[in-house]
Amino acid sequence: MNQDRNSGALRRKPVQKRSVERFERLLDACAQLLDEVGYAALTTKEVARRADVPIGTLYQFFSDREGLIGALAGRNLESFMARVEGRLEREKPEDIPGIVDVTIDEFVAMRRTVTGFGVVDFGAVGQDHVLNPSLDNNTAVAGRLRSLTASLTGVQDDAELEITVRVALECADSVLQLAFRTDPQGDARLIAECKRVLNSYLNDRLRSDQED
Repeated sequence: MNQDRNSGALRRKPVQKRSVERFERLLDACAQLLDEVGYAALTTKEVARRADVPIGTLYQFFSDREGLIGALAGRNLESFMARVEGRLEREKPEDIPGIVDVTIDEFVAMRRTVTGFGVVDFGAVGQDHVLNPSLDNNTAVAGRLRSLTASLTGVQDDAELEITVRVALECADSVLQLAFRTDPQGDARLIAECKRVLNSYLNDRLRSDQED
């Protein structure tokens, strides 16, 4: 049974300023506790206490702990995309290596500096559908990156690009996990190798698509 597809619902999104502030405090507290105690020991009771918010208020927003994790992962993804798009707009790279550098560098920077990101970046172990109940986490992230890739390179946003970006993301995910297992700050050699792999693969695949 894919239990995680049925749990983790966000009960309601905050609208009023006070509700938004409490919602963000809960996510901040969740991120802090993830760094301190890890995912397995995280409880909604302790998150509410740390955020100085009544537990009943937490459950107004989140159905359970997985809902809290899903909201944090969603916030992380939006922050990541904003950082990547902002840098791409400022620097305007003209080739695949430039795009890869920006994307990988921003992920590495968030991993090094954003509270809780090392435990929950865009999902959590054993919770494969926190961003979208119908898609696994990496597929959801790949969809966002696919649209960005199409707009920057002029490649048609089709099934071929979908699988290309998905394969690139899976490769990057695996190598970057290894980089941060090897060194808490990310092994520089492995990060460089991640970029090398992506550049070779994407240059080959996207050039082929453009020629077709």
